[in-house]
Amino acid sequence: MGDGSSTGRTADDARAELHTPFRPHAARVMTLALAVLVLLLTAVLGVALPSIAPEYGPGDQAGIALLGLAITWFCWRQASVSARPDESGLTVRNLVLSRRLAWAEIVSVRFGGGRPWVQLDLADGDTLAVMGIQRADGTRADAEARRLATLVELHSRTARDD
Repeated sequence: MGDGSSTGRTADDARAELHTPFRPHAARVMTLALAVLVLLLTAVLGVALPSIAPEYGPGDQAGIALLGLAITWFCWRQASVSARPDESGLTVRNLVLSRRLAWAEIVSVRFGGGRPWVQLDLADGDTLAVMGIQRADGTRADAEARRLATLVELHSRTARDD
């Protein structure tokens, strides 16, 4: 039935919850709302352009549509940044690039000093930003950074713990 605790949660449930994806909240909401707004305004402008500016033709309408789609794609990409942990590692999807890391590659998790998002120190001496945990989310971001640090420690333990 469970682990006997009053919450009814098992150790497997807690571990699964610990491994849920990291996603920003504020940036996700804002960029998705902006994407919808841009799409609507692009459609309105595309339809209204011939009547408000007859000197502009189909090529101009196509250009406006392409610009609107490009802005919408950028907003979608920003809204889809994440970090997805699993038992073998962490997949970080930032604005432009995605990278897969084994837990052993992550040395530490940093989120202090006014950083806009979590930064991972890697075993090869490099660093990697994790845009899925953003300072704009306030205390939620702090809790998510602690959860990521807990995952790194959990998966980096060795038998000797050295």
